[in-house]
Amino acid sequence: MLAYSPSTASSTASPAAGPAIPLAPVLSAASFRRAPGTRAHTVLDAGAYRLVTSGRVAIALALRELGVQAGDTVLVPAYHSPSMIPPVLWRGATPVFYRVTANAGVDLDDLAARIGPETRAVMVTHYFGFPQDLAPVRALCDARGIALVEDCAHAFIGEHEGRPLGSWGDYAIASSMKFLPIYEGGALVSSRHDLKNLTLRSAGAGFEAKVALNSLERGFAYGRLPAVRAALWLPLRAKAALWGMLKRGRKTAAPALAPASSDSSFDFDPRWLDKRSSLFSQAVLKAASPSRIQALRRRNYGRLDEALRGLPGLRALHPRLPDGACPWVFPLLVDEPEALFQRLKARGVPLTRFAYPLWQGVDDATCPNAAMLSRRVLSLPCHQELREDELDWIIAAVRKEASV
Repeated sequence: MLAYSPSTASSTASPAAGPAIPLAPVLSAASFRRAPGTRAHTVLDAGAYRLVTSGRVAIALALRELGVQAGDTVLVPAYHSPSMIPPVLWRGATPVFYRVTANAGVDLDDLAARIGPETRAVMVTHYFGFPQDLAPVRALCDARGIALVEDCAHAFIGEHEGRPLGSWGDYAIASSMKFLPIYEGGALVSSRHDLKNLTLRSAGAGFEAKVALNSLERGFAYGRLPAVRAALWLPLRAKAALWGMLKRGRKTAAPALAPASSDSSFDFDPRWLDKRSSLFSQAVLKAASPSRIQALRRRNYGRLDEALRGLPGLRALHPRLPDGACPWVFPLLVDEPEALFQRLKARGVPLTRFAYPLWQGVDDATCPNAAMLSRRVLSLPCHQELREDELDWIIAAVRKEASV
């Protein structure tokens, strides 16, 4: 059985406790290196923006700014993160699911057919960091008098046809914590509205401290920043002891110091609507290099594609990485996903199953392609904080298990 045990790995990052290698970016000494050349575009270059705690909060704010209310419908792709739906329901609106193609493109004919007099907005997702062609969707929305919400949760960095992703929607939403080594972070962006009336405030000292400490601890858990970890060993032990004592002394659950989205929950809590992203996350966002992130993710994507091409029972969902794209993950289309998923998970290989499961009631009858993609796509990390030995180990593990 393959075992990942480089000398710098922390024992807390064992397969039993979770992935042996970080699924998402973690802080390291390299996180703030610069990259030569032209700066890569981010969604923040598309227009006015506000930094919030998650992409789903940004969805809720976009729908609120658009005046979506009870009796309205919002068109949502049948292939979707379950976190997209609660903000629609929070507004009292009804989600209506439109079909996607076999490679997760917009089925424009089906989308047009589902627009009715109650339709207020349509959401379109740039899956896995691959740009959708939104020009025809934009034209359709303009012709039918409905708003376009551009979902850049998988595409914080990237461009299409010379424009930053996020430029086509009335509003765009993004999830910075998928691309940066931070514990929380999202954005609401608009190239058509100034957002001057959207005021956000701090979530408090507890939130600020939790975000900074959790971001650091995630790096420590995977063997990053050993000198910082040694320097903070005593304060972190004291924090853990104090927090445990406070929890044991409480008769009721303490209020959450951070949104559920930071811990991979699909829940939506409206109490986070008017809260800004933490100062720590904003500082990391300002210091990080989008060009470095894009270059390393594209390089890692290419390495995975070359190394895994031709293996039995799987293929890259997108074998070609378009110019200007910055991938979130490396999506594989697998013939027998459950068996491979269980074998890789047992080895500690980090995996994402986007849109699995779909929202209750969304099935093959709603959209055969969405149901197929939800079941069959397993995604590997390609983020910028992967070390060479970690990427080599992922490749070896997948090659071995795919050949069983």
